[in-house]
Amino acid sequence: QVQLVESGGGLVQAGGSLRLSCAASGGTFSRYAMGWFRQAPGKERDIVAAISRDAIRTYYAVSAKGRFTISRDNAKNTVYLELNSLKYDDTAVYYCAANNYDAGGFYYTNISQYDYWGQGTQVTVSS
Repeated sequence: QVQLVESGGGLVQAGGSLRLSCAASGGTFSRYAMGWFRQAPGKERDIVAAISRDAIRTYYAVSAKGRFTISRDNAKNTVYLELNSLKYDDTAVYYCAANNYDAGGFYYTNISQYDYWGQGTQVTVSS
């Protein structure tokens, strides 16, 4: 059973930065494609960024391009999401997720393509 634990959320002023981490245990992390999603109150959970298991391929939602950076350290079983130039609209619970069936070194952007989820970490941006 894979467990994912996010950390690094908090309260930050608009324009500030945060670094989210997601530590994985219970499986072979280097086999998983990983993704970060977020969910604001009253809204659906949406993809923010995704990364292939070998970190060669990355994806960013339009809202994240140029401001957020996804990365991973397979030796540490951890995926990161660097959040820069934060805006009020970035306020949400951020979740990491793992895809356990990737065989081609791709990234995935759909919720249904992920098998394991963390509990989420709150990011609040004050205006």
